[in-house]
Amino acid sequence: MPKGKCVSKSPVAVDVEAGKTYGWCSCGLTQKEPFCDGSHKGTEFHPIKFTAEADGKKYLCGCRQTANEPFCDGAHKGL
Repeated sequence: MPKGKCVSKSPVAVDVEAGKTYGWCSCGLTQKEPFCDGSHKGTEFHPIKFTAEADGKKYLCGCRQTANEPFCDGAHKGL
């Protein structure tokens, strides 16, 4: 799958709740960064879902270049 639009050259820190499922925006078109709002409709993109294993902070990819979707892997450093 192609990479989405880069909206941030840094990770997006979010607080997550254990057991809750989240949908990360893979296209970069969302107005609810970093979460999917359906803006991908009509494209080949889809949300990347993950369930938080514990309460805490997660760093989601803002540049859409990560190899570890939806989490930041430092790919933004090469942009």
